[in-house]
Amino acid sequence: MKKLCSTPLPVDVVFHPSWWNYHTGIVFDQDFFYDPRRRVSDEQKMEQVLYDRFGDCGLGAHRNEERPEIGAVHLAAGYLLSEMLGCKVEYGADTAPQVLCAHREELVIDEEAPFRSEAFKRLQKLIEQLKGKYGYVTGDINWGGVLNLALDVKGEGILMDMMMDPEATRAYFQQIGRVVERFFSYIQAETGSSSISVNRIARHFDEPLYIHSECSHTMISEFDYEDQLLAIDQEWSQKYQPYGIHYCGKDPHRHAAQFAQIKDLAFLDLGWGGDVKALREMLPETFFSLRLNPVEIAGYSSEELREIISSRVAASGNLLNTGICCVNMDQNVPDERVKEIYAIAASLR
Repeated sequence: MKKLCSTPLPVDVVFHPSWWNYHTGIVFDQDFFYDPRRRVSDEQKMEQVLYDRFGDCGLGAHRNEERPEIGAVHLAAGYLLSEMLGCKVEYGADTAPQVLCAHREELVIDEEAPFRSEAFKRLQKLIEQLKGKYGYVTGDINWGGVLNLALDVKGEGILMDMMMDPEATRAYFQQIGRVVERFFSYIQAETGSSSISVNRIARHFDEPLYIHSECSHTMISEFDYEDQLLAIDQEWSQKYQPYGIHYCGKDPHRHAAQFAQIKDLAFLDLGWGGDVKALREMLPETFFSLRLNPVEIAGYSSEELREIISSRVAASGNLLNTGICCVNMDQNVPDERVKEIYAIAASLR
């Protein structure tokens, strides 16, 4: 499998909206996401703040550019596809958009309806306005994941459906998958990327990644994944390379045998608590993005942080197949702790 990254042990961080609101006053209302002036000015402001605080770590490189970013590439926020599929979304000053479950009962969707929705029309209008002024657009929008979206649309009932009517549920997942595929293909065609907003570590790679979010797979069994959802990953991995999976739960190793059945799985974003050694045994060539715990990280001593990072990197092995990320740190994490992450990585190189 071709190496994704020519830089050994890349590092990136993502701050929670509360961090941005606390330190910059940016408000994450609907206009932040859809007003073309806010899109450009707020993203440039975020780049400047990153440079002012962490420029010595390499952040904030685009501070002097007006970049027509179509999505919030400095946040971890998956919401748009849920809204396109019929969920309501609430915006807050210091939070990511909150998806409200639609509680749909039927195991079928109109695959054209999401692309007729007001949510998608807002995106199209934004893109047209940005292209009209700048001549191009960049960035991308988190496209979520098939099971994540099914839970948003149907609620926990989808888990019962998987047991009671697996054939119909499998077909339902395929329908959602086709909507997701059409969406990320549209974004990719417009901007040249689809997954920086899933994990910013993707921006370090030599080619644009396709990262499928499987946050909710911590809720299902290995059998259910293999029986009803694995085929989608297998198909996409053959159609879209380099292909990867985001799994922020603490047990990605539980699905290691299923991940190993995905031919050419190029990338795995594995959650804090995941058994890196066990996953590496099953996925010797896959790039591992090792996630640190954003909640606990402020409480570690410097020695504990070094040991945590060093041991996980050692378990992953090849530095060209390993990266480090910490996503959704809030204002309780001091700047010096963030800089320590970068310093430890530099020493391990």
